[in-house]
Amino acid sequence: MTIQTVGVLGLGAMGRPMGRHLASAGFGVVGYDPDHESVRQAEQVGVRALGSPKEVAHATDIVLVVVGFEAQVESVIFGDDGVLSGARPGLILGLGSTVSPSYARELAERLDGSGIELLDMPLTRSDRAAEDGTMLVLAGAAPGVVDTCRPVLDTFATDIFDLGPFGSGQVAKMVNNMILWACVAANDEGLRFGESLGLDPDRLREALVVSSAANFALIERADERPLPWAEKDMIIAQYEADRLRFPMPVGGLVKEIVKAFKVRKGYPTPSL
Repeated sequence: MTIQTVGVLGLGAMGRPMGRHLASAGFGVVGYDPDHESVRQAEQVGVRALGSPKEVAHATDIVLVVVGFEAQVESVIFGDDGVLSGARPGLILGLGSTVSPSYARELAERLDGSGIELLDMPLTRSDRAAEDGTMLVLAGAAPGVVDTCRPVLDTFATDIFDLGPFGSGQVAKMVNNMILWACVAANDEGLRFGESLGLDPDRLREALVVSSAANFALIERADERPLPWAEKDMIIAQYEADRLRFPMPVGGLVKEIVKAFKVRKGYPTPSL
């Protein structure tokens, strides 16, 4: 199968630049987002807007889902005007959203026999990486699906890891996020501690990013950004750990630190 037309569901900070890279690479790109401003900006970079996920599915060879929460994934796939109602046999559904591994497994079961091929493809790094086309994809799919989709993924990612069957990518993203938010918590606490002892936090950070304390979150200044997904990600990890009866003392502590961080910054309570 040669992919010619790509659909993008969710045209925000990740979906819009992904659409731009795809269009620049010569793919036909269509998309949908309920937010009119997101649609307007996406159209300016080569994405043709359609009226529903159903229309996007019907017009494409692969649909990339990059919405923020499981409830949104549920809506764009199974809603009255969702992907399932417009999918042609052989459509590939790429799940770029971060969801729980349990939900990914349930999704695969519900779509079994639908004629839709599934690609697990949660995205890592940042919205800056999305703009630059340097994201990392943690992929999971049936044999051959990742190779079929590689020309699409290569347009916005510099690193693609095929980690096993569908759902494997969500497990990897969950682990990635646990470690990421642990670093954010440690960075925030350490920089504030240094400041309380008289150090300028910017000068301290400048030294630490070339020291043995260097980490992605410190370099990207993630502790200074809104972190809309942090608590959601840790809730997912805690749920999966509880389901397996897997002890996760560091993860549990980080979840509460992240909560306190967001309360201190005045950020809203998350939803899944």
